[in-house]
Amino acid sequence: MTNIIGTYECKIDSKGRLMVPAPLKKQLPAPTDGFVLKRSIFDQCVELWPKAEWDIMMLKINKLNRFVKKNNDFIRKFMAGVKMVEIDDAGRLLITKDLIEYAGISKDLVLTSKVNIIEIWDKDLYEKSISGDDMDFADLAEEVMGNLNDDENGIS
Repeated sequence: MTNIIGTYECKIDSKGRLMVPAPLKKQLPAPTDGFVLKRSIFDQCVELWPKAEWDIMMLKINKLNRFVKKNNDFIRKFMAGVKMVEIDDAGRLLITKDLIEYAGISKDLVLTSKVNIIEIWDKDLYEKSISGDDMDFADLAEEVMGNLNDDENGIS
């Protein structure tokens, strides 16, 4: 599994291209493997998946029985807007217009790690999402992580 670290700001041009920040680019797998761009499930942003990570997710999704309507509906929505993309020789990534519209992207972007994938946000929408207005992060952290205890790694 790839672990990506950091939050980076950049701009998108009128053709939908963004220059991948150098510190982020160094963390990504070989460009020959390619990437997958898709709509986020929970947020108004776009996710960039290294192809190897995408393949792992596809193994999980392929285990779903497509003769169960909920599974079929989930797969359709999960795959909506999915695109194979590459970082070009100039270090740019193209985001298609439909994904730009979905994510409400204007000119200023934030690229932020989400463990093994990258979220691509409109800067204003990203700032709103992390502002804490809609949740108390301390309560969320306790609820999500409070019962984990990993003595082996010194984390508790």
